[in-house]
Amino acid sequence: MLKKERRRDVAEFFLFIILVCSVILSLWLYSGQPFPRSSPLAVVESGSMTHDQSFFGRIGTIDPGDIIIVKKSDIIRTRAEEENSGGAKRYGDWGDVVVYYPNGDELATPIIHRVCCWVEVNDNRYTVDSLGIRNESEITIPELGLYRYRPNHDGFITKGDNNLFSDQSCSICYQPVKQEWIVGKARGELPWIGLLKLLIWGHPIYSPEGWIRIGKASAPLDQWICFFLFFSAIVGVPLYLDGFRRK
Repeated sequence: MLKKERRRDVAEFFLFIILVCSVILSLWLYSGQPFPRSSPLAVVESGSMTHDQSFFGRIGTIDPGDIIIVKKSDIIRTRAEEENSGGAKRYGDWGDVVVYYPNGDELATPIIHRVCCWVEVNDNRYTVDSLGIRNESEITIPELGLYRYRPNHDGFITKGDNNLFSDQSCSICYQPVKQEWIVGKARGELPWIGLLKLLIWGHPIYSPEGWIRIGKASAPLDQWICFFLFFSAIVGVPLYLDGFRRK
């Protein structure tokens, strides 16, 4: 009887390993990220993409502790293009949300922000076609915090939905984001789960009023409530079923 139970336990263990490996392989294949150099998942650490009007639990927007699937793609749609064409909103606004290395530095922490528009540079003349700026000597876009902006090369202007101004108007990434700096675009969200990683390995960040800090992680209260309810269910339900089976 003991040997039979041991064989069953070993079989269940290997079945679990196979299931986990299958999920990881499926994610990698879907994302198109090069294995093993680039992960198909990214954990959101800051609140730069949060939306205050989000429903309880904040599913459908990008918030601290969310795990985002990063899908490699050569086709990036900007907010200006999608809004002008009446396209669908993603994560609370128009345009793709991308993960990129600031200034192309692969040792830096990747940024996950929305693509606002594309800047074309030609002989020190600048064009942002989707915003009606064509062949100008400089770029001024007040809503993005850009005044007399003169970038060195073509690229995307990016911005966190919860930030006042674009990445290119501050120290995040002064130059426009080149296509080759982009790891991929956000496609799919696993809410709350990444808070576990931030609790242990996170970097302490500024906590807006009303957010709750636990350990190294900081997030809105509803995120924490959903996080603890989720993991309570993950641990509690199997223990209850196991106890019920043994009766």
